[in-house]
Amino acid sequence: MNVTGIIIAVSVVGGTGILIGIFLSIFGNLFKVDTNPLEDAIIEALPGNNCGGCGYAGCNALAQAIAAGTAPVSGCPVGGEPVSESIAKIMGVEADSGDKMVAFVKCKGNCDVTFNNYNYEGVKDCRMAKFVPSSGPKSCDYGCIGFGTCVDVCEFDAIKIINGVAVVDKDKCKACKKCIEACPNNLIELIPYKAKYAVDCMNKDKGPLVMKVCKIGCIGCGLCEKECPVGAITVKDSLAYIDQEKCIGCGKCAKKCPKGAIGKIS
Repeated sequence: MNVTGIIIAVSVVGGTGILIGIFLSIFGNLFKVDTNPLEDAIIEALPGNNCGGCGYAGCNALAQAIAAGTAPVSGCPVGGEPVSESIAKIMGVEADSGDKMVAFVKCKGNCDVTFNNYNYEGVKDCRMAKFVPSSGPKSCDYGCIGFGTCVDVCEFDAIKIINGVAVVDKDKCKACKKCIEACPNNLIELIPYKAKYAVDCMNKDKGPLVMKVCKIGCIGCGLCEKECPVGAITVKDSLAYIDQEKCIGCGKCAKKCPKGAIGKIS
């Protein structure tokens, strides 16, 4: 190939590249999507986990909602107070002063107080175990199955299976709600970080049936309800419930419970 041919080839390739660049620039300007500066700033302030715990499809969607005024500046459960304050400054508003919420497992039916009805050899997944007899091998059909599906979905290492039952580390929990959605027995709920006492049971059977399957299950006797000085406890369907907004953390209910079904949250 002579020099002239090389020059022509280089010119054609170079010219083609220039033309493509021009066309891309023109079309890029024509179809450019203008972004909202507020959204961009909020996205920068968010942690970027895209966990969905806020109820939106990731951080970008939450940022759009906050910028539009349809979501609170404290909408990110993962970022907590520091992120809420940063976003509040961006939006020029006051940060919400809501209580920090954390996940709580309403079961303490570990291997010391419950037993297995049979040996389970299937897939170690709580949702799969719901399809086997008694919803898993444990004696209590309502309790923690203990295969750790909630552990698998937690991105923050906030849940561990200890002695056959799920336990939440409230200092690591970000209240993303993924564990709540994963638990087939609906044992996990959000409670205030500052909560002092909670009912460690979800068994709604009558007392004699509960005592057959768990040593510390709630028997619905109502003694805790009568003992509470502020009316924070009610017994419904043979199971005690604590209204955390009313609870003053005096601990009288826990001391009165004959089965130890009300525990102090550490």
